[in-house]
Amino acid sequence: MATDMIKGEHITKSFEGRTVLDDVSVQFDKGKTNLIIGRSGSGKTVMMKCLVGLVGLDDGDIWYNDVCFSRLDFQQLKAIRQEMGMIFQGGALLDSSTVEENVRLPLDLFTDRTEAEKRDRVDFCLERVALSGVNHLYPSELSGGMIKRVAIARAIVMNPKYLFCDEPNSGLDPITSGVIDRLIAEITREYKITTVINTHDMNSVLEIGQKVVFLHEGRKWWEGTRHDIMHANNPELEDFVFASAMAKRTRKTTSRRSEKHPEAVMQQLF
Repeated sequence: MATDMIKGEHITKSFEGRTVLDDVSVQFDKGKTNLIIGRSGSGKTVMMKCLVGLVGLDDGDIWYNDVCFSRLDFQQLKAIRQEMGMIFQGGALLDSSTVEENVRLPLDLFTDRTEAEKRDRVDFCLERVALSGVNHLYPSELSGGMIKRVAIARAIVMNPKYLFCDEPNSGLDPITSGVIDRLIAEITREYKITTVINTHDMNSVLEIGQKVVFLHEGRKWWEGTRHDIMHANNPELEDFVFASAMAKRTRKTTSRRSEKHPEAVMQQLF
């Protein structure tokens, strides 16, 4: 029985002799916010590009349920890609198009719905991200948080089974970042989407990290939940999570409480 999961088996990818992903095996589950974290250059972005078929693999396979995605031909790839939604780092809205036109774009490209059906679907998605009534505004008239919410509306307009988010909080203040995190998590649960998020934002890990995969030097170094991080006993993960001097000092002074209340300590740190 299909469960809309994504699985990578022994994924390997190199560029000009440099190995970026080295024998990475991982599974992303339906209805969960699956986070990929790691330092810059750890392979997060390449991993996501491999998962959506923008970059081919040197070795290994990617499965969408029982379909080997990495071995499909163009037409077969196209069918699965229509079940994907994507939120790009900067929103990637078309500056010369209105909010409505931006959100409607996938419907124009991939469906034969009537204009009225498209309009209803756009209105529904904008309402879902709390942006009713902004249909005729242009991206230049929106705040950073509004741009990200429009990008989310566009990503879900085709009612996808899979949602990919590349640094969705990039450039946002902490409060707005939290709003976007919670919105993505709510949509994931509500529509039972398999959501994969690239991030370096530890607030996001704390807030919505139901499954967290830590990449280090191109390898899967650790995986667990947001609750597991405080007692992971993984030096490389700890160096990443507690990278700042303030975080290290705070962690040292609260280490005793972390065993009983790891989430409270994480909230202090981030």
